[in-house]
Amino acid sequence: MSHTAFDADAFRAFRSIDRDGPIHMLNLVRLHEQATGPDGTPVSGARAYARYGMASAPVLARVGGRIVWRGRPEFGLIAPADEAWDIAFIAEYPGAEAFASMLKDPEYRAAMAWRQAAVADSRLIRLAPQDPGDAFGGTG
Repeated sequence: MSHTAFDADAFRAFRSIDRDGPIHMLNLVRLHEQATGPDGTPVSGARAYARYGMASAPVLARVGGRIVWRGRPEFGLIAPADEAWDIAFIAEYPGAEAFASMLKDPEYRAAMAWRQAAVADSRLIRLAPQDPGDAFGGTG
């Protein structure tokens, strides 16, 4: 089962988390090899996702968001064998409201058509930022 969008219940649960301050959103993305853009253009999934990124970047900046970490997934050591990702990054937003306002922005909504064309599967996980420390459990 692929996951390329969230539903109203999931968004309500996301918004119901009562915590002020910045949020981080972990993005894991698997792309289609080939995609059809919203304008009918055949493109690679990577090219369609790049179009999404270029179109959505100004909106991300406008709401005060930024990419705080980016990496290229290489191998899932503890993961289902069929769960491989093409793109991994963490976006930071000043708060949940900034993320929600980005989703409502007409420019972002138009960019989302390119994301929907590009993405075969994805995970979007809300995180509470913490200081890194020296211990795996977050206590050092």
